[in-house]
This record gives sequence, structure tokens and C-alpha cells, in this order.
Amino acid sequence: MRIIERVWYQHPWYKWPVFIMLFPLTILFWAVSRARKVAYSMGLKASVKVSAPVIIVGNISVGGNGKTPMVVHLAQFLTENGYRPGVLSRGYGGHSDQYPCTVTSTSEPTEVGDEPVLMRQHITCPMVVDPKRARGAQFLIDTHHCDVIICDDGLQHYALQRDIEIVVMDGKRRTGNHFLMPSGPLRETRFRLAEVDFVVINGERASENEHLMQLVPGQLVNLKYPNQRLSLEQLDSPIVAAAGIGHPQRFYRLLEQHAVVIKECLSFADHHDFQEGDLPQERVLMTEKDAVKCQQFAYDDWWYLPVNAKLDINFDRQLLIKLRNKEVR
Repeated sequence: MRIIERVWYQHPWYKWPVFIMLFPLTILFWAVSRARKVAYSMGLKASVKVSAPVIIVGNISVGGNGKTPMVVHLAQFLTENGYRPGVLSRGYGGHSDQYPCTVTSTSEPTEVGDEPVLMRQHITCPMVVDPKRARGAQFLIDTHHCDVIICDDGLQHYALQRDIEIVVMDGKRRTGNHFLMPSGPLRETRFRLAEVDFVVINGERASENEHLMQLVPGQLVNLKYPNQRLSLEQLDSPIVAAAGIGHPQRFYRLLEQHAVVIKECLSFADHHDFQEGDLPQERVLMTEKDAVKCQQFAYDDWWYLPVNAKLDINFDRQLLIKLRNKEVR
């Protein structure tokens, strides 16, 4: 995978034999995805319009870009502004006996996925997971009386019609080598960015017509004893940093920016199903997304770092304007 990522995020000729080998598959991927999108636009495949505005939070590239903090921000912000939002997720990594499946404070990652469990800890609005997003969205409206749906991921899920599209991009990696999968990191071409309502840049600098999102770290929380808290500045010894997210280097970079001394980085695949023995019995610092899967076997000195999304005020203002315009129509 490291070779593939070097092809994606460095020049394609850095590993040109791999790039040449993958490029025919990219042509096939483009043809299939293009035909699928055309089928939806022409009505050959059904696309459902639910009875409340739908906000899609997604990306055009694979890997972690910061969608989850954005969804939490939207849920909190819309609630504060008088809306009754509902959050809809695919529930990747979870397997429920029935769908739609409502996410509660006792839901397990094995049932609903790790990201919904994480979000449940920060938001109070209704949340469901459902592979069929249109069904899950209408369930939130009919059962929980939500007046706006926030769909976590699903930019390419055209079976659900949407009113507002928000793309979250990693500010450092952006679109990589600009190629579609698998010779590049893109699910759709970068020209898709011109069609969405908002492009949000996670970290780094935002260009014109983009909005900057910064992840602000909170206090460290002990996995075994959640009432124990530490600030990053209180860490007095080197730590083992562990991350099973789409882009672990972002987590390590955040720690280094706050002068945390890291003696070892342990990277796992996104949505890794952590088991006892994966991590050492010493001071470990992990992401909150990983922590929800490690609490059952946590040691005394395991900690996680929650982060909050901070967006510029123009984003929030423009979002409300667009949403209210959708309600009027």
C-alpha cells in the first residue's frame, strides 16, 4: 500500500511500472462510474427524493479527510440554530440484524460501525445507519421527525437525491496525482469539485472559494478511567502513537505540532478491528475513533485525543442561507 500511496501522492512516474500496470483499471473505473452517473441523471436508475433537505458530507478521494468532525459540527450547529437534524451513516464495519438501525449510547462498533459510535458521543440528535441511504433518510423523517438530513459520506451514492453537497479535502494531500482509482486516489475527477456547494479544506491553507476547517484538540481522555483527563502539555514522557484511520500521518502531525514526543508510530488500516495484543502495555495515545474499539481491553495508561472542527464564520453563514433557500422552494 505504501508504494500505491507514493504513486498517488507523489509524481506518477515515481513508481512508473506500478502506475502503468494500474492505468488500464483506471480507464475501466472511469467508464463504469461515468455510465452509472449518466444512468442516474437520465432516470435509468432510480434516485429518491425524501421529504426534507439532504446535506451530503463526502469527498472525491479515498482515505480519511475529516468528514466525521464536519458531520459533528453540522449536527451541533444546526441544532443550535433551531433545526431538528438527523444523521445518516452507511455504518461501515458494522453488521446489524435489521436496518434502519438507530444508533444509541449503547450501540457497539460491530453493529453500527466505529464512526457512528464516535459521533454518538458528541451529538444528541437522532442517528441511524442504513446501507440504503434513502430508506434511512426517510426513516429519520418519519420516525424522529427530523427536518434536515446530514448524510455522512455518500457523495457518489446517487440513489439519494441531495440539496447541498459538502466536500472535505485533506489540505496537504488534496487530489494527489489527479488520477482516478486505482492509479490515483480519486473516486471522481477533480472537475466534480466545481459542482458541489462547499469545498472544505482540512488544515493547511484554503484557496479562493474554499473554506478552512481546523481540528482543535481537546483534553486527553483515559480509556479505562474516562474521568481522568490530561492536557497535551501535561504529557511528561514519550508515547506510542497509534492510528487506524484513513490518513494516520495527520494524527501524528497534529501531536508533533503540540510538542508531543513520539517514540513509535503504529499505523493500522482504516476501520481496523483492534484486538487485545495489537497495542503495547505502556502509554499509548490513539484517536477517538480507534478508542471506541479498544475500551474493553484497555490498559491503565491508554489515552485518546478528541478533536473538534472549527470552521470560518462565512461557512456557517452561507450554509444557513443555502439551507433556507432550499426550504422555500
